[in-house]
Amino acid sequence: MDLSHEDSLRLHVLLAGQPLAIRIDEGRMRVRGLTERGESSVQLNPNTAPERYLRQVRELISGHVLGSPGGYPVYLSRWTRLGQMRDESLAQLLLLGEPEAVVAAVGSPGLTDELARRAWWAMEDAGNARRMLANVRVRDGRMGPILAEYLLQYLPFETDSEAMMESVRLILQPGLLDDERRRDLWTRAAHKPAWLVGFLRAGFDDWPEVGPARPVPESLRSLAADADPVARLLERLHTPAGQGYLKTVARILDKPPNQDVLLAVLDCLRTTFAPVRPEGDPDLGLDALSRDAEDFPSADPRGLELARVCPDCRAELQAMRFLSGVGYALIRPLLSDPTTQGTLMRRKLAPVLDALLNRIDGLTR
Repeated sequence: MDLSHEDSLRLHVLLAGQPLAIRIDEGRMRVRGLTERGESSVQLNPNTAPERYLRQVRELISGHVLGSPGGYPVYLSRWTRLGQMRDESLAQLLLLGEPEAVVAAVGSPGLTDELARRAWWAMEDAGNARRMLANVRVRDGRMGPILAEYLLQYLPFETDSEAMMESVRLILQPGLLDDERRRDLWTRAAHKPAWLVGFLRAGFDDWPEVGPARPVPESLRSLAADADPVARLLERLHTPAGQGYLKTVARILDKPPNQDVLLAVLDCLRTTFAPVRPEGDPDLGLDALSRDAEDFPSADPRGLELARVCPDCRAELQAMRFLSGVGYALIRPLLSDPTTQGTLMRRKLAPVLDALLNRIDGLTR
């Protein structure tokens, strides 16, 4: 059975008005359109089963927008596969009333601030907000603070660790939170390890809770001034922000809640200490990684020069070398079940956690 004449006529009028975005409220059987002048809507009056009727509505909209009632899935698939999500294509996706089309649009590198505004009207969703805040044009546009505020308010309701960590990282990007709201987020994160990992991912240049600075040997200062990346990193770790960063890492590692959070911390450590290991993740277990750190800096020309200029830095350099190589290989031999978490996980991983905390302690004493 076709759409009722009245619904078909109203939908054509809505589409003829050149809406900027369309969303379909299935529960209320209503089609809404965003226009330059505001919103307009069409109340549907189904003459068959609601699911079947909504499918016919989507076919009418798809036929008008794409020229083919059944063209949406193939059309979207082809664009995504070939990387041809041009701005004009993204605008069309937002007219289909399809959640999948909105998700495809917000994840496209070609998304603009204006298209983000339309997409957000079409589908407010935490996942969409994260995708859009990863886009520099959106982050720096009018929508950036709006999306950040949404994620900030939604954080207490998130249940997935990765979503929490990434939300915090994204809203900590420059220009999205003022100092007061940033401090408030830090206070609320005190007993939420996944939130703290979000701060780690954001970096420690402007750490919210600093520690006492460590004295920096003059020889290390001269190397850092010469742009030696390892010396510069070690110097930064001596600063109040660097010490605060390391103490936060230790706080999380003292009682990680699950493997997702633990692996995310290890990823952050590898990224932070990457200058000490430019070759990347060594995929070494605990014993092999410990031996590798003990051999450093003897087996590395750059490390030897650092140790020669700054003899007192040897233990710190070895700790940095160890932390630059931490990853899943540390966990794999001790914990085969990826769902193990809490107290049982921490008991099984005690040798790894102790080794990590000892190395961090060597950089904060």
